[in-house]
Amino acid sequence: MRLDAVGLEVMAHAFASIAEEMGLVLVHSALSPNIRERRDASAALFDADGEMIAQAAHIPVHLGALADAVAAVRSLEPQPGDLCRRARASCTRKESSFRRRV
Repeated sequence: MRLDAVGLEVMAHAFASIAEEMGLVLVHSALSPNIRERRDASAALFDADGEMIAQAAHIPVHLGALADAVAAVRSLEPQPGDLCRRARASCTRKESSFRRRV
């Protein structure tokens, strides 16, 4: 798909909105006061190759760790419909929750 400058800007804002919404869902559903009150969390949208497309404007210091977390999840070779949850970027495969849909 080729986009002109206007289409590219529209898509960039759409992806940024998705990342912001992900961050808001995280903050509003959090049990931890660190996330709920201090917004001490980050959310970002990545493509299938693990490249960041957009990020939420919460605490961007976490975003450096998100690339490592995405790389670790990609190493598990997830398939469409699979779910992987990580508590932190540095957690081991044993500490990850990975569920393969059958």
